[in-house]
Amino acid sequence: MEKTALQVKNLAASYRKNPVLHDVNLKVTAGSLTGIVGPNGAGKSTLLKTMLNLHPCLSGSVTYFGLPLKKVKKRIGYVPQRGSVDWDFPTDALDVVTMGLYGKIGWLKWPSRFHKEKAYEALEKMGMAAYANRQISQLSGGQQQRVFLARALVQNADLYFMDEPLAGVDAATERAIMTILKELKALGKTVMVVHHDLLTVEDYFDHVLLLNRTVIEHGKTKQVFTKENITTTYGGNMRLLREEQSHVVHTLEQ
Repeated sequence: MEKTALQVKNLAASYRKNPVLHDVNLKVTAGSLTGIVGPNGAGKSTLLKTMLNLHPCLSGSVTYFGLPLKKVKKRIGYVPQRGSVDWDFPTDALDVVTMGLYGKIGWLKWPSRFHKEKAYEALEKMGMAAYANRQISQLSGGQQQRVFLARALVQNADLYFMDEPLAGVDAATERAIMTILKELKALGKTVMVVHHDLLTVEDYFDHVLLLNRTVIEHGKTKQVFTKENITTTYGGNMRLLREEQSHVVHTLEQ
């Protein structure tokens, strides 16, 4: 029997009294790699933040492995959008990754050599070991994103939320990140990723969540990533063409 990593019931949220999400219901199977896609303003980032109590919830409930968030926080990792982070903060890459262990270390305790070694190993896994002592402000966008992924990895969570980790990175970084995400899935971890490129959905994710303020469709990619569902999600502004057994998505001119 498949285990449920996340269940959302009747979730609703707003910004300055403007509804952003309404009647969101979904159940996420443990060990799945899910892409969350939808148009700008669909509420993708808000969904992650609301589920994690980083944004007020108007109504509804969220459980993780059958439990409320406060009981499973250490089992959950979160990678926010790179643009929401103050990269001018004076700290180096190793310290940023070590921060991912503070839930285990305790905020008032100094990290031990063991913790620093774990952080270094995570940087090494992301190809960033050579930049361990580099100030984060001196890193490129792709390098910063790798550091953020390393911080999430070092947590050794069971469920990861990632908000556009592939946005604005170079091709090599994108491949490196997707290799890691697929490795996490292979280890039985559950990963949910806000994603913007419809061309790569079928190659990257085994499950997809089509969102436009509410769940349009959610399930295995091969079953729900269809022309009809994409058109519904994007308000009829998308055309799905099949070429040599591959889906190619084109944006129609406004």
